Amino acid sequence: MNGVRTTLLPRLSAPRPRLLRLLAVPVVAALAVLTAGAPGARADTGAGPRADTSPARIGAALRDGPVYVDPAASGLLSAADADDLAARITRADVPVLVVVLPPGYPTADLFRNLRTSTGITGLYGVRLGDGFDARADGAVLGSRGVDNLVTAARGVSDPKAQLDGFVDDAARSVHGSAPSSWDSGGGGSTPTAALITVGGIVAAGAAGAYLVVRRGRRRREEERREALERLRVVVDEDITAFGEELDRLDFHPAEPGADDAMREDYARGLDSYDRAKAEMAAARRPEDVRTVTEALENGRFSLARLAARREGRALPERRPPCFFDPRHGPSVADAAWTPPGGTTREVPVCAADRARLADGREPVVREVDTEAGRRPYWDAGPAYGPWAGGYFGGGILPGLLVGTMLGGVMASPSYAADYGAGYGDFGDGGGSAGGDVSGGDFDPGDFGGGFGGGGDFGGGGGGGDFGGGF
Repeated sequence: MNGVRTTLLPRLSAPRPRLLRLLAVPVVAALAVLTAGAPGARADTGAGPRADTSPARIGAALRDGPVYVDPAASGLLSAADADDLAARITRADVPVLVVVLPPGYPTADLFRNLRTSTGITGLYGVRLGDGFDARADGAVLGSRGVDNLVTAARGVSDPKAQLDGFVDDAARSVHGSAPSSWDSGGGGSTPTAALITVGGIVAAGAAGAYLVVRRGRRRREEERREALERLRVVVDEDITAFGEELDRLDFHPAEPGADDAMREDYARGLDSYDRAKAEMAAARRPEDVRTVTEALENGRFSLARLAARREGRALPERRPPCFFDPRHGPSVADAAWTPPGGTTREVPVCAADRARLADGREPVVREVDTEAGRRPYWDAGPAYGPWAGGYFGGGILPGLLVGTMLGGVMASPSYAADYGAGYGDFGDGGGSAGGDVSGGDFDPGDFGGGFGGGGDFGGGGGGGDFGGGF
């Protein structure tokens, strides 16, 4: 087996606290002056005319705070519990929004209308009577992640316990930060003298806090550069292997029997090779390698089509590469595989590894060097997430990596801050980040479907991205 030798990619240090958090001690002292006038974590309980509990009204409330309780649903969640839930979300600094509605509330296009009215990129959970469901922007959480959260929440009948659990679970899964509009507490006024006092205290510590933040940023950037350079060894091996495949084909556009389709496949393969080299040369962060392996995966599929045409075989279907080593090329089938100490799952395999598994033998696995010895890539370090995401995009990656080291770290909230997103269902793949205010500019498919199915809550986040009934 042609193993790639590298070292275990170190776990980047946790992101340094924000500047304001570094000033927590002096600010807390100053806030004693503001206690009487400062608003607490705001959970809008729909105070005001009962006639206006439309999505527009709810959206306006959610721009000020993460929790909205319809006045007619106050029996499901008290004002005190709503405040506590809002405080949980703001402390976690996550773009999670919770709505509590009474039975019989109109459900047609509810999630899409809420998202449009609120304008916040985030995860939306709705308790409606005895039912619960959720939707999310893909930038915040993939459909499988949403479905898992919904399934767990539906196992709890008590509204407070259900929503507390949903928020706690979501805080460990979603990407992005809370919108800045929540920092205002939804209104209230502060005495001018108190503001001056707080400003003086904060200014006194600002210089020292700035130095701490700057040192932290420098250290973090150095760690990111180190991780990229070590990951570069693995990616360069992939590029070299693909170049060797091009050479082995020994295809000439003018050779006897060559047609336009063959030449197009070959040209796409060459383009993918050139793109991979250019993207790797331009990479500045670990997450940048995703586009490199994505180009290599596209190129290998083009070469597989070219080989089939030359040999007179049926064209291969578009499938992900072999899970055990993407250099094996496109997979030909899914096969059951159980990692040591893990659960059985279906993984895409090449013809050779399918035969090995069928014979009871071990597949040929892509291994790298780590401090603990040679290990499969999925147990070698967190920076392999973007690398694997380029090969196994489109939402299949989470299921493949469940129970592995890489799967575990990629599911943690701190992972995206260290290594970025854009790797299957674990990240955003672009677009607005969680907590951004994008208004009506979002993918309606993420918030599609509706209540239905005879009045129950359908299939949660399943059925496509967010299909099925709410």
